Amino acid sequence: MSTPDPTPPVSPASRERTLHLVGNAHIDPVWLWRWPEGLQEIRATFRSAVDRMEEYPDFVFTCDSVMYLEWIERHDPELFEEIRKRVAEDRWQIVGGWWIEPDCNIPSGESFVRQALYGQRYLIEKFGKAATVGCNLDPFGHNATIPQLLRGAGMDGYVFLRPGPHEQVLPGQFFHWEAPDGSRVIAYRLPNEYCTPGKDIGNHIDKSLAMMPPDEPELMVFYGVGNHGGGPTKANLDSIARLDALGGLPRMEQSHPEKFLARVRDRDDIPVHTGELQHHGPGCYSAHSGVKAWNRRAENDLQRAEKWAAVAAAVAEEAYPADQLTEAWKLVLFNQFHDILAGTSIRSAYEDARDDYGRARSIAAEVFNRAVQAIARRVDIPLREETVPLVVFNPHPWTLESDVEFEYAQAAAVRLTDDTGAPVPVQLTRSESTMQGSRGRLAFRAEVPPLGLRVYHLLPGADRGGDSPVRATGTTLENEHLRLTVDPATGWLSSLYDKATGAELIPERPGAHAVVVDDASDTWGHRVRAYDRAIGSFTPSRVRLVESGPVRAVLRVESAYGTSTMSEEIVLSAGARQVEVRTVVDWHERLKLLKLRFPTALTDVTATHEIPYGHLERIPDGTEEPTQAWVDVTGTLPGGTRAGLAVLNDSKHGHDVLGGEIGTTALRSPVYAWHEPRILDEDGVYDYLDQGRQEFRYALLPHGADWRAADPVRRAAELNQPPFALLETFHTGPVPQRASWADDGAGGVVVTVVKGGEDGDFVVRGYESQGRPATVRVALPMLGEQRCVEAEFGPHEIKTFRIPRDPASPVVETDLLERPLGAPGGASLAARPGPIGA
Repeated sequence: MSTPDPTPPVSPASRERTLHLVGNAHIDPVWLWRWPEGLQEIRATFRSAVDRMEEYPDFVFTCDSVMYLEWIERHDPELFEEIRKRVAEDRWQIVGGWWIEPDCNIPSGESFVRQALYGQRYLIEKFGKAATVGCNLDPFGHNATIPQLLRGAGMDGYVFLRPGPHEQVLPGQFFHWEAPDGSRVIAYRLPNEYCTPGKDIGNHIDKSLAMMPPDEPELMVFYGVGNHGGGPTKANLDSIARLDALGGLPRMEQSHPEKFLARVRDRDDIPVHTGELQHHGPGCYSAHSGVKAWNRRAENDLQRAEKWAAVAAAVAEEAYPADQLTEAWKLVLFNQFHDILAGTSIRSAYEDARDDYGRARSIAAEVFNRAVQAIARRVDIPLREETVPLVVFNPHPWTLESDVEFEYAQAAAVRLTDDTGAPVPVQLTRSESTMQGSRGRLAFRAEVPPLGLRVYHLLPGADRGGDSPVRATGTTLENEHLRLTVDPATGWLSSLYDKATGAELIPERPGAHAVVVDDASDTWGHRVRAYDRAIGSFTPSRVRLVESGPVRAVLRVESAYGTSTMSEEIVLSAGARQVEVRTVVDWHERLKLLKLRFPTALTDVTATHEIPYGHLERIPDGTEEPTQAWVDVTGTLPGGTRAGLAVLNDSKHGHDVLGGEIGTTALRSPVYAWHEPRILDEDGVYDYLDQGRQEFRYALLPHGADWRAADPVRRAAELNQPPFALLETFHTGPVPQRASWADDGAGGVVVTVVKGGEDGDFVVRGYESQGRPATVRVALPMLGEQRCVEAEFGPHEIKTFRIPRDPASPVVETDLLERPLGAPGGASLAARPGPIGA
């Protein structure tokens, strides 16, 4: 006879259970409409929420995008003051803390920092409080660094919807979500949906309860009309009162996420999930290649501008343009909204996005140009007759060795020396101008100090003699490090030999390179795991040597598929350890996808993908994955040699690895804003994504047994932020012809940000990029010869430092909001390895 259980399970309908009902309005400012309509809907929704508070004394409202509050402050000050009053009463709950609900895979790590920096600081300024719970209800997946980014911005909770239970099994309805560095937040996956119809919500509650554990005493459900806005309606609120009075459901409480998490946070039975939250809509990693490129370039332009504006403020007495840079960053952050950056909005919305990104890049260009001009005119360049100085700026805090290109009027009749007078090889290349006898374009290999400049000198009398260090034929290129061969029959490499390791990376019979894939999925790529249904490939029509000289050699491969054409220029420079490929595609395919495949002879591989401010190893099973600027395969070659290949990119995010082969999704052509189950009409008139001319660059970086030695993080950063050359004149000044203003030592810690601080002084941010503990000394001669930051970094850790102008004042470590660690209101990561509250 069995013994009765002294603690029988709680009934799913037990009144001892509490159902936290969160009145919410998820609003897409852009999706199937453009932003003016989104702005109006935000105003209408917020007015409705304030009105409902007058009618229903228990009603509590949340909305998670801080930018909406700034819009209301600007366009409806009276409503904004009513919201401030309700926030003070705790009936309008501050959640989210980010400027917008961004796509949570595509933006750079620094963009996620700025989402919180501008969002949380706005909340503190206007409402006297910051959010403690992050909310990204609608994005299509969440990168693994987010817990660290949240904790660094003062948040210890996170609410999300996707991926759903059918897309990723998680250890519970709520769980500790742990980032690669060990940071944790308590995360909650919403059941069923984040929004409801405007009528009775009984059906929504029934579905939500059916998806949740039957014995959890604390549950949370969001309700309110969403997407196009609306928020909780009278019918919603009346139905809650009716349902609660029936007594057959858990006790219903008007609540908010922080209240719910406070009830469960200290439990010791909460499971842990480590890593990312994927996948939903893999097509979003590549849909609308234009907006992906605009975003990547704007992010890089802004970080470059900030670095040089900070240098100019320190050494050239230029005022730091904080307001301009903030305006530009907010334009970028808005267009990282998930339905914009993911490529899922209507076609006309991308006209607005293009203009916003253009405005942000224009501001960045103005700031950068003002800074480098101010610095350049302070360089000591004595008069030398018949010469022209050329100042090359390195935007990175490590030594840069890279090709520099510039246009010059007498390009065919000049030679080049460096700042010491030593000759520098220079080579004519294809100019942007086609006028006979006008300007030409020159290329040379430069070496420039960390976050610094170097002056080169153009002199009359071209010297094109001597042997080229890059040996080239109509199908081969070779320098001191690499040798490659192009097969005219396939239009791709039949050999890539790394001399340092003795490794031949290409298999004997490599598959096709530019593969066309049948892609009948909607704009999001719903229910797609891999883009592997190849229906053909580009056929090469010509392979020829188009450039060869003392600096580099270039092979051009021309190919076609259907009515589409492609040109890939394979560039190997003297001294380079990587191969750059410059691609132009004129694409006219529909419901198809272009996948560039990079086959290797490697087996037993480890696939490593860059993610925002970090990297992850993923299973090499062909799954479409979101990636930042590089992906690597490292494995074993025939014969047992360990080696690898990293593929770097300047604007592509969808990648897969299958065995030893890397695939990059270059273009994708569904219909704009097409969501299943809608079936396209055969005779319908539709707009297709990615039609026409597309340009992008990528690079192949061979290496030995450990990718870290090749440093793809820095090599990819150099591809995305190339050197800048400025023709100058002669003048005296305090700046030498070779100068450096910040140096991170080129070790495991990569410094990504040097900027003016939000509260004055200067700010430096870096992260540990190799997954190993590291000690770093960041020299900052811009603030004095002895000025530096010395710090210990844990694996994958992000750190921020505030450096006062006064050299006698100490360097202060801050959180991501630039508040000193340990100060009241400042985020502390001291409890990082343990659960929240430990």
